[in-house]
Amino acid sequence: MSNPEIRLGPKPSIHGPGLQLRPWRFTRKPEKVEEEEPVGRKSNIPTSSATLTPSLPRSNSYANQKMANFQARTWLYRTFSTVASQPLRVCVVGSGPAGFYTAEKMLKAHQEAEVDIIDRLPTPFGLVRSGVAPDHPETKIVVNQFTRVAQHEHCSFFGNVTLGSSVTLPELRELYGVVVLAYGAESDRVLGIPGEGNVALDAARILLRPTTELATTDIASHALAALEDSSIRKVYLVGRRGPVQAACTAKELREILGIKDLHVHKKETDLLPTAADEEEMKNNRIRKRVYELLSMTRPSHPSSDARELHFVFFRKPNKFLESDERRDHVSGVRLEKTKLIGISPGEQTAAGTGQFEELGCGIVLKSIGYKSVPVDGLPFDHRKGVVPNVRGRVLSDTSGDPTLLEKGLYVCGWLKRGPTGIIATNLYCAEETVASISEDIKLGRLTSSSNSGREGLLQLLDDRNVRVISFRDWEKIRLGRKTAREFKKQAEGKTSHVEELQKVATD
Repeated sequence: MSNPEIRLGPKPSIHGPGLQLRPWRFTRKPEKVEEEEPVGRKSNIPTSSATLTPSLPRSNSYANQKMANFQARTWLYRTFSTVASQPLRVCVVGSGPAGFYTAEKMLKAHQEAEVDIIDRLPTPFGLVRSGVAPDHPETKIVVNQFTRVAQHEHCSFFGNVTLGSSVTLPELRELYGVVVLAYGAESDRVLGIPGEGNVALDAARILLRPTTELATTDIASHALAALEDSSIRKVYLVGRRGPVQAACTAKELREILGIKDLHVHKKETDLLPTAADEEEMKNNRIRKRVYELLSMTRPSHPSSDARELHFVFFRKPNKFLESDERRDHVSGVRLEKTKLIGISPGEQTAAGTGQFEELGCGIVLKSIGYKSVPVDGLPFDHRKGVVPNVRGRVLSDTSGDPTLLEKGLYVCGWLKRGPTGIIATNLYCAEETVASISEDIKLGRLTSSSNSGREGLLQLLDDRNVRVISFRDWEKIRLGRKTAREFKKQAEGKTSHVEELQKVATD
């Protein structure tokens, strides 16, 4: 039988320095074998064994063939080993939802990347841990997903590391090929009135809910003790606009209206909708549902020790009033009556009327949102409270010119878009930022050959005597709290002081 040649697919070739190999072919081994009929459909290919060898010009010698193979293998090895020895080193600043979603998307998009997450707190998860109400455990389930990210072999968490003091932004950019700022909004917005919690309904619900129910949540033990001793019986929710514009969901409203033995008060005149209100509700199903829930709630007559919730609409604070009896203590707030003015179809804003009234109280909680803070070396739009960016790429100034990019510097989360949205909003925000990073890598805008990454960061922090808390240390903290809970047969209480957390982690 002759020695046939069998070609597979197109004619591939491997190109290297001074090298081109001809198409691959199968050549039969010289030994004779007995052929068998294959099972199923008949094959035209002999069933004897074959070896895969490169096809060289017939005039070349066997020595030339071996040399070509050796050169090809050497060139391929050097190429891929160079790439593998220089992984993309990424530092994410902030371990809240935006930070962890960014890390997760980076690890999926670039499997060889090394991702380090740093946070000024010794504990991870940001507002998921400290900003979600203790009686909303279902919202915190996302922590399980973030834990898997932190335990990834190419990911590390370093807590108790503050951007600006522990390590500066220019230093991070020198250490890492990519730096993603996702540290959120650390400061409160201010009212800008003399005498100066986020979600108002959450704060009101915790203040009014029976402590026997709160004891079954993961509320901090010191907070529970304070609520048990609290004499608060009335909570006023003050809003600049009306019930149609109430900034809450129907679910949140139902939760607080469903508190046992709670007496709800509101002015029926505040619930009369205008034509503009009807237009808003027509285009916004959530606002319509919230308004309907408020309208169905009937006033009640509380007993002497009952807990009360008062909805106060069309009012804005003008001044905090200081107590005459207790220095530096509030005794009330002066409110200015407001009216709604249409600024566009389906949108109204509150304007002051010049009429004032006073509301007596012993505690005032602001609930008007947060704002981000800048760090040295970071372009910042102080008016909007965000870092100027295009799809997560940081711009050199606030002009909006998309060509003025800060190489290797990105943002995600509230620092990128402002303090808006829910936890899941950060998922889409991270996807956009990581897509920009991937595009920059593809276009050759990022390099990683000179970055020491994790090793350089840990050395720098050690030189500055920064006590780093790893994710394993955090697991010790969490396990210690769990053990304490089981031992005491009571709800898990959060350890809130940084020094105490550090001690638990390093013991």
